[in-house]
Amino acid sequence: MKSKSTSLALFFKEKPTKVLLTIFESKHALYASSLAKKIRYTYTYINEVLHAMEQSGIIVFEKHGRLKLLVLTQKGKKIAEEVQRILLNQ
Repeated sequence: MKSKSTSLALFFKEKPTKVLLTIFESKHALYASSLAKKIRYTYTYINEVLHAMEQSGIIVFEKHGRLKLLVLTQKGKKIAEEVQRILLNQ
């Protein structure tokens, strides 16, 4: 039987998938630097992934004062739900 991480690496890029699912599963508002600390990736890498997700319509940035909070779009939520469903049904 394959582990979840093996299947994740086989079909998905592990780090961007982890970024997406962390945003999706978060109970609190996240911004880029808090996300980087939470999942222990560099801030530069997180920004690259978030920019790609924004360009794909998966996330939007909501400005709250000086902070830019990360918010999943409907498209992003659907993708995250499907990825989560796939990973849980192994």
